[in-house]
Amino acid sequence: MDAQDIKKVVLGEKLDIEQFVAVARYGAKVEFSQAYCQRVNRSRRLVERWTDEGRVMYGVNTGFGALCTRVISAEETEELQKNILLSHAVSVGDPLSIEETRATMLMVLQNLGLGYSGVRLRVLEMYKEFLNRGLIPLAPGDGSVGYLAPEAHIALVLMGEGEAYVKGERMPAREALERVGLEPVTLSSKEGLALINGTTGATGIGALALYDMINAVKSADVVGAMSLEVLKGSLRAFDERLMRVRPHEEQGRTAENVRMILQDSEMARHYARYRLQDALSLRSISQLHGAAKKTFFDALKTIETEMNSCCDNPILWPEGDDGEALSGGNPDSSYVGIEMDSACIAATAVAKMSERRNYRLINSRLSEYPDFLVKQAGLNSGLMIPQYTQAGLLNEMKILSHPATVDNIPTCADQEDYVAMGYNAAKKARQVVNKWEYILAIELLSVYQAHQFADPALKPGRASRAVLELVALWVPPLTRDLQLYPLIQVLRDFIHSGELVRLVEEKAGRRLS
Repeated sequence: MDAQDIKKVVLGEKLDIEQFVAVARYGAKVEFSQAYCQRVNRSRRLVERWTDEGRVMYGVNTGFGALCTRVISAEETEELQKNILLSHAVSVGDPLSIEETRATMLMVLQNLGLGYSGVRLRVLEMYKEFLNRGLIPLAPGDGSVGYLAPEAHIALVLMGEGEAYVKGERMPAREALERVGLEPVTLSSKEGLALINGTTGATGIGALALYDMINAVKSADVVGAMSLEVLKGSLRAFDERLMRVRPHEEQGRTAENVRMILQDSEMARHYARYRLQDALSLRSISQLHGAAKKTFFDALKTIETEMNSCCDNPILWPEGDDGEALSGGNPDSSYVGIEMDSACIAATAVAKMSERRNYRLINSRLSEYPDFLVKQAGLNSGLMIPQYTQAGLLNEMKILSHPATVDNIPTCADQEDYVAMGYNAAKKARQVVNKWEYILAIELLSVYQAHQFADPALKPGRASRAVLELVALWVPPLTRDLQLYPLIQVLRDFIHSGELVRLVEEKAGRRLS
């Protein structure tokens, strides 16, 4: 089921990316299963028993990070949990978006709900109600090395500290809680640390980016196939026999997508042997898009594993004679970070091919259409300058494709002498896919305009026609210069929403892969 069709997600079993996006982006309601509640309550009982027994446990009755050797008295436990949030809520800059904040809270619920963290069910129910009642904590998004600071801003709202949004209005946290009918809670042992620990922010933000990247690469198949069609390209480069001798699964499926989209195209059939060989930006679509898809699908496997992992420290292992608190490195964000760095590179590679196809469309020597796809070029600039926009966006994407995870800046008096930087990898992946969607939108705009000069006796394929007819509702044929920004924006939204992919799948009779 597609994410926008899911109305309720029950936490307690394995969560997939469609369910995740249903909650983070589309506002699906969250519930807890009986098993979820039982795991959380069992874990909490361990904390309370061990605290009563006077055990020394990291983050429960000790300081944090380099201060882990400082034992905290039972009387100071509540103050310790409050202090960790106050001291760690130091991220800066623009707030995370609504869906990024919702994604982070959902990942906290999933992480702590596995039953190895010792938090009270009441605390997790508060986050659940934040999601269900539309309370969005204000969390500045810059300055995290992988976790801690944005999550601390979010967690402060539980106590009535910090700020939050309700129905788009920014207000003090205590007022926000009152608006949605909730009371502040006082955090107990282990809870402050658990709420900010782990890869929750990096995983949530990265999952949103990856979901959009997978949609964008399928959209690139559609737009690329439509460019091939209107540029009189040949489907011979997508022949199944070619795919068979280089049997990368994603390459073969991409070629199948292109063949499916153009299966009934009179244009493609007529120009099948128009050239001996097309330019690489046309004949290598299946190779490059396939390689990118492999990167995205590998990342998806990793992200979904991370979604369903406990990344807390310490974890409370309930088995054995008396159970045990195990301190380790599960909050490390390398899995998410390296995958998102790789995904940025893959997205940028596909975007650079899109820009090259667009350049062919607007260059009369390559397209055999009028200069910049407009009559009276010179008096009119036509679609000259959107390619400049692509060039600027692509330059930014290349900068953002430098991997965040190769960097290391030690923190915490060298207690954290290695830092994964996965959060920044996830953040820049969001920027990369946003720019990529605009690059694809500009190519689609040029495809649409090129059809104004194509041979009217040759019909495009059924899927292409459906896209062109819908685009025509928003975009007038370009007979003279007009403001192009609104047209680019509406086409980007068409791509981002997934409607482009869904329309083509409906007309073609099967899902793109």
